[in-house]
Amino acid sequence: MEIQTENGLKEAFGYLENANPEQAEKILEGLFEYDFECPELVFTADCCNFWIPYITSLAEMENPFERGESLLAEWKTFQSFVSRKNHPYEPALYAVSRGIFSRALESYSRLFDERDPVQKAEIYRKAGLCCKKLGKFEEAQQCLSVANATQPGLAAVLAELADCYALCGGDRNAKVLFREAFFIDPGRIDISFLDSRLITCLIEKTAEKGYSGEALQQWIPVYGVLWGIFNVKRELKPQEAGKLKQEIYALENEMKDPSSDASVLTPRLINLYFWLIDHYVASNDTCRQVNEVLLKIKILDSSIYEQYVK
Repeated sequence: MEIQTENGLKEAFGYLENANPEQAEKILEGLFEYDFECPELVFTADCCNFWIPYITSLAEMENPFERGESLLAEWKTFQSFVSRKNHPYEPALYAVSRGIFSRALESYSRLFDERDPVQKAEIYRKAGLCCKKLGKFEEAQQCLSVANATQPGLAAVLAELADCYALCGGDRNAKVLFREAFFIDPGRIDISFLDSRLITCLIEKTAEKGYSGEALQQWIPVYGVLWGIFNVKRELKPQEAGKLKQEIYALENEMKDPSSDASVLTPRLINLYFWLIDHYVASNDTCRQVNEVLLKIKILDSSIYEQYVK
């Protein structure tokens, strides 16, 4: 890469970090005259071309929450766009990321005085997510703690908190919270926004087994247990144990329906069985109860049973 191109790209990155791809593109246009085949230049220009029409249309969106939601949704579309590129240029991606998540955080921050608890929790969760993406981990944890205090026990909030801990080296806290989040409701967790290697490696390895969509999210905690990632456990309260058994009973009955979606129900049941076994062990219950649950796992999926008991 020529020095002129390198310096020009740095200038363009400054505009991208301010969510101004149109001005960044103007810088790049001049650089193509000197270094037309530079792959870093081409990729950065592709990023600008992706975001210019969207950022232009964003000015028409007045509602801050809708604007924040739109930015996060468009980021996911951008991720799909980048995944089709052969050689993504990380400095360009970093600059775009800072621009988009800074703009989204600005939108959510304007709504911090929201009084409705459900909406407030969602606003603070999204603000925390944006802070995390910007590397502001302390602020992210503060926002996510407000969200959790406002609406305790939301899987999406706990997963983001876990991700923050993992990114800061707090693997033990991260494992507890990830296990909790995927126990509460895997389907509520947007795994595309999780960044720590602790969880992304688990997601990638689980996806390599051929799972996708909701089935993937339900299998993640199962393999998290089998591969020793979700290995920091807690005892269930009596009320929680009762609810766990109720959900298991309901799912077992649902599995009997020929029209039920076994691809989703099977991993969900297995994960709940793992929790029930841990509960029996922690409560010093009889081996008979543990063996009964192990037999249910074996009937559902013998390969999972073999991996679990080895």
